[in-house]
Amino acid sequence: MKYCEMSKDGLREQLAVLNKEYEEAKAKGLKLDMSRGKPSSAQLDVSNGLLATIGNDGHWVSESGIDCRNYGFLEGIPEARKLMGDLMDVPAENVFVCGNASLNVMYDCVSSSMLFGVMGSTPWCRLDKVKFLCPVPGYDRHFKITESMGIEMINIPMNEDGPDMDMVEKLVSEDASVKGIWCVPKYSNPQGYVYSDETVRRFASLKPAAEDFRIYWDNAYAIHYIYDESIVIPEILTECAKAGNPDMVYEFCSTSKISYAGSGISALASSAANLEWIKKRLTVQTISYDKINQLRHVLYFKDGEGLRAQMKKHAEFLRPKFDAVLEILEKELGGTGAGTWIKPLGGYFISFDTLPGCAKNVVDKCKEAGVVLTEAGAPFPYGIDPQDSNIRIAPSYPSPDELKKAAKLFTLCVKIAAIEKLLSE
Repeated sequence: MKYCEMSKDGLREQLAVLNKEYEEAKAKGLKLDMSRGKPSSAQLDVSNGLLATIGNDGHWVSESGIDCRNYGFLEGIPEARKLMGDLMDVPAENVFVCGNASLNVMYDCVSSSMLFGVMGSTPWCRLDKVKFLCPVPGYDRHFKITESMGIEMINIPMNEDGPDMDMVEKLVSEDASVKGIWCVPKYSNPQGYVYSDETVRRFASLKPAAEDFRIYWDNAYAIHYIYDESIVIPEILTECAKAGNPDMVYEFCSTSKISYAGSGISALASSAANLEWIKKRLTVQTISYDKINQLRHVLYFKDGEGLRAQMKKHAEFLRPKFDAVLEILEKELGGTGAGTWIKPLGGYFISFDTLPGCAKNVVDKCKEAGVVLTEAGAPFPYGIDPQDSNIRIAPSYPSPDELKKAAKLFTLCVKIAAIEKLLSE
């Protein structure tokens, strides 16, 4: 029976039983972390061959003849540009290889627009209002970037095929203060949704009122399959060019969850005009990025096929963890009406929705009992979930045994919070 169909007395009896279980769980002294999508140590070990690719035998010289120990080649060595182009399915000449984190590249693109404008436009810091569209729930670090710079954020509801494009098209075409939109097109964070072909093409065909509007296309999980490797979406740069908007998109990616989370390489893909503008600014900021690390990745992965083969190894670690959490959610919560969840086919997260008004309560209860989750509200701009219902679950880091304990405690807290909510109404 669903909780909402139970009598008040029945709910109180159930709550008493659950509270006793909760006190027993707290007494176990758990210290588990499901707050971030971090690879496990076993996943990181898969890439240890990277460390042996460059030794003292001249392997620091790339195939194209570049001594990677020296200055120069700000846009990255040709081999690394091709490797990251393979990852995003774009030509090497449209790729700029950067440091270890795509988040840093995104931050730079936004901060540069604030200081210098976009390809000759008025610097955003001189404007009365700058707005970004934010599909929700979304990636908290995207929202932190725009919030830190005083940019107004507008929530855009997410559907199974991507953001509400009617709303996006209306706002972008009518309001010149809308300068960008955050997008995670494959296995969106946290819901795991994949943009449909129609959604991608509607993005490419946008008619922005602002000439300096850009789509911030964070393709973080381009090949991060867990269950289905056949999922492919149209390539956004190509679609934008077809639609007459070649300069409208910045695409980002990295190897953070392919090789080493803290020591991978990142890349920006865009039009030749955008890259020329960006390179002009970066020439002042840095002389070059870490070409030794670029070469290390090229020697180890070789090409796109090598990257995809690596992701199959990661999927072998991730799949049983996702299966374990999903199985526990169904076993403990199925039929109760206490929450809903989405089974993703790739990416790093499971999106869970409690009854409205319960997410913070669940997260707090879990923390008190020794399981740390991402803060409730984090997947929304300003940390405010209008429904107080969404919770992001990150199964990748804990061991399988720890994960089962954490998932069981999570479902226990969901049930308690749901009953408390119903009894308060």
